[in-house]
Amino acid sequence: MPYVETSISIAAPIRKVYELAKEQERFPEFMPDVEAVIVLERHPDRALTRWKTLVEEAPIEWTEEDRFDDDAIRIDYRLTEGDLDKFEGAWTFAEDGGVTNVVLSVEYDFGVPTLAELIGPTLQRKVQENSQMMLEALKREAERTA
Repeated sequence: MPYVETSISIAAPIRKVYELAKEQERFPEFMPDVEAVIVLERHPDRALTRWKTLVEEAPIEWTEEDRFDDDAIRIDYRLTEGDLDKFEGAWTFAEDGGVTNVVLSVEYDFGVPTLAELIGPTLQRKVQENSQMMLEALKREAERTA
């Protein structure tokens, strides 16, 4: 399974960055490739959300379950249905001297082996770029409101 990991350092308190990351319905406000995130269910320790994003101007939609571990300051997510066969990973947060380090990991499978063979490296690069874009947008928003 292809795997991508991206990271960023954010000049904001860890709890602020974590709470912002839990508010996925706000992502379209400050993440240009995220068209919509609709919260289908929200509970203190989890949420079910419907996503619509653009990758190279192509819409991709899915529903995911996010599990919030407030003690570990971690968000684990996994696809429940959508345009991909597998899409899961984690947001992890660590604080070092007032700076929050965020790592976003993604394991994915587009479900079309022939497509993966033909354009696998391009898909991996796009997932990497999209993940980095999400982290950079989170950084801008967290630092803007810190």
